[in-house]
Amino acid sequence: MATNKTPVRLVLASTSPFRKAILQKLGLDFATASPDIEESMLANETPEQLVVRLAEQKARAVADSYPENLIIGSDQVAVINDEILGKPHTHERAVEQLSNASGKTVRFHTGLCLYNSASGSIQCEAVPFDVVFKKLTASQIENYLQNEKPYNCAGSFKSEALGIALFEKLVGDDPNTLIGLPLIRLVAMLEKEGLAPI
Repeated sequence: MATNKTPVRLVLASTSPFRKAILQKLGLDFATASPDIEESMLANETPEQLVVRLAEQKARAVADSYPENLIIGSDQVAVINDEILGKPHTHERAVEQLSNASGKTVRFHTGLCLYNSASGSIQCEAVPFDVVFKKLTASQIENYLQNEKPYNCAGSFKSEALGIALFEKLVGDDPNTLIGLPLIRLVAMLEKEGLAPI
């Protein structure tokens, strides 16, 4: 990867291999750190508020170890019919989730925060992205689950793999948002902090 144009070191407060792969597209050196936070939803909290709060908490959680860095925090939830879709963990629950999503739109809310642990400045926002599902047959759902086994993925699919075959269309500004890290928004945040990838 290319060397940063400034001495500021970038830190991704995530151990997600998907977020790491997305951030590598910018060609900036960065470290990764595992944030240890409680991720449950607060009473009366909207999905947008939840992901922004958790993204900020993740960034702040690693600040003690990285006191003079730009720290990226991100969190994501999927929502259908005003209900947050969690990870299914079981085949039966995955069948239920995909059956409910069939022919409908699932909205992903991705919280993104950039925290400057030296200055204390922070930029946060929730970035939406919609996935419109095809009308799925029971056999299509079963075939997909047997092939990909996405039981540790919110909504029961991996959009970066075979899950794309479940969709009718994608609606959003940045396809990276769906995988968990809105790069277009992140670049704008980094530029405000004087760290421009180009």
